[in-house]
Amino acid sequence: MEATHPIPMKMSRRQWTIVVLLVISVIINYVDRSNLSIAASVVQHQLSLSSVQIGTLLSAFFWTYSLFQLFGIAGWFADRFPVGLVMAGGYVLWCGATVLTGLMSSFVTLFLALLLLGAGESVAYPCYSRVFVELPQEQRGKANALIDAGTKIGPAAGALVGGLLLVHVGWRMLFIALGAGGLLWLVPWLKVMPRYERKMPAPGAAPLPSFRKLLRMRRAWGTFLGHFCGNYFFYYLLSWLPIYLVREQGLSIGSMARLTSAIFLLIAITTTVTGWISDRLIARGASPTRVRLSIVVGGLTVASSLIGLAFVHHNLPLSLGVMAVASVGYGAFASNHWAISQTLAGPVIAGRWTSLQNGIANLSGIAAPWAAGLIVQIDGSSRLAFVVTGAVALAGAFFWALLVRRVEPVQWNLAGYSIAS
Repeated sequence: MEATHPIPMKMSRRQWTIVVLLVISVIINYVDRSNLSIAASVVQHQLSLSSVQIGTLLSAFFWTYSLFQLFGIAGWFADRFPVGLVMAGGYVLWCGATVLTGLMSSFVTLFLALLLLGAGESVAYPCYSRVFVELPQEQRGKANALIDAGTKIGPAAGALVGGLLLVHVGWRMLFIALGAGGLLWLVPWLKVMPRYERKMPAPGAAPLPSFRKLLRMRRAWGTFLGHFCGNYFFYYLLSWLPIYLVREQGLSIGSMARLTSAIFLLIAITTTVTGWISDRLIARGASPTRVRLSIVVGGLTVASSLIGLAFVHHNLPLSLGVMAVASVGYGAFASNHWAISQTLAGPVIAGRWTSLQNGIANLSGIAAPWAAGLIVQIDGSSRLAFVVTGAVALAGAFFWALLVRRVEPVQWNLAGYSIAS
């Protein structure tokens, strides 16, 4: 008797349109959050800000962005209200904050505008997960991979477009033009956005899972800590790769920009291809646990090869080769980690789970640049910082492998459910 394979479910044209619009939104998300780093030197000079004040402004975004997710505020909105409207509201808030940033004239008002930007963008990932959890299992890898590719395209596009605007119209118009122009995204979104609302429990059903129950789950902490370690790798490259290439490899600004763009493009290509491959394997009957966990754990293990940069530090071709291999590993990891969390959480708590996960993970946006700067200041080079970043990636592989173990929906409402599962 011949073995039968499940018939893969396909996304409708409307679902694909929603995914494409969400990818565009995350590109705009990363353009808006990186604007200040592009304009920092000009802003510092015109407003007579100290280096400490500029550093504080560069980290302001992450405080509200992370804390709104850590405390479950963003996830609660995504789970409690129609997700399409929540996404639209957060989008308007962050575009408005971008415009306001261009109108501010003091350290305090700039800081407040950037806090508002972080608050608006905090709903994005909980909303992405709330939408994607409704997609067929064999389609989530591609959708999440495209979102992650957008997070790499965003900084590259922001550097290109932002640099041109900065030169020709100044830093204020940079923020105003990008913030106001971004609002055009709302026109198609309001037409096709998801219309489903939170599914309320039937009479007599067990209550919805509490945050306390989520925090006591081993598998949840595997996703939280594993994602933090993966993000540490990304934020280290995002913040210190340009500095390393210029200061320690002696490259010109132009050469640095091209190599940095190439690294992030490599990650974007890898995550897109790996997401497609994982969905194909699952559609053919492979276990989501075997496929998604193997890619996530294997990807972070390969990413830990960044440690090798400490030993080929003064050889540029070898350094770039090691960095390329490590970046491919990170790209593979990034294609599937959200699909795992969405599968575990299910529609009931997808927003709150991924909100808390993304809040913890983005604390690495504060930790990685700070730790790298401290190491370079003490040691005089980035060698030890590469070792630390590679070791953190390897620790993430262990968190995913040892704590998550299975990629299957948590049975929240089953009698006798164990919170330690």
